[in-house]
Amino acid sequence: MARIAGVDLPREKRIEIGLTYIYGIGRSSADKILQATGVNPDTRVKDLTDDEVKDLANYIAENQMV
Repeated sequence: MARIAGVDLPREKRIEIGLTYIYGIGRSSADKILQATGVNPDTRVKDLTDDEVKDLANYIAENQMV
């Protein structure tokens, strides 16, 4: 299970939807994050690599989205 910004993302959801479980991130913000990090929005949370999770977490932390 991916944990980003203190939130466990649901494993079976696409990452585009999973990111919206984090307070302060909606669909448009999730799309911007995925474009900036180069992660495919159709990827399931359970299929993310460790590097992709780190990239997402770092981007969110650096841009103070939460």
